Amino acid sequence: MEADDDRAAWHEQRRQAVAGHAAALEAGRAAEAAQAGELLTGFVRAAAERGLPPGPLSARSFDGGATYRTRLRGWYLKANRSVAVGDDGCFYVLTVPSSLRARFTGAEVSPSTPRLIVGAGGGDGETMPLAQLLQRRLDAGAVWP
Repeated sequence: MEADDDRAAWHEQRRQAVAGHAAALEAGRAAEAAQAGELLTGFVRAAAERGLPPGPLSARSFDGGATYRTRLRGWYLKANRSVAVGDDGCFYVLTVPSSLRARFTGAEVSPSTPRLIVGAGGGDGETMPLAQLLQRRLDAGAVWP
């Protein structure tokens, strides 16, 4: 009986530890997203001050074989046009599933949660601080690859 009570107490302790860890991780991600959101808002403001107009944004299929129109306007942050800041101050990852329908109607792209390190966890090895990407884009002015 006592062994069952010990086992139950241990399982409850582990469950609470996992829940606490998950809550701390979520709080950290929320704080990071808020900080990144402030950087994006500052970028949109600075782009307007510099007279850097937003342009139409396109999305690519995951396999890179197709490019689709979107309703979005903003600024690409990477030369490969995989990520952008919308004129709404949101962060967009511009890859979508292949779609025949999107060829005619355009692709729907939802905002992504911004991170302070773009590409972190992506596995392709291309990571860069968001602040650096934003500054590089501002410095490039109207000329962007």
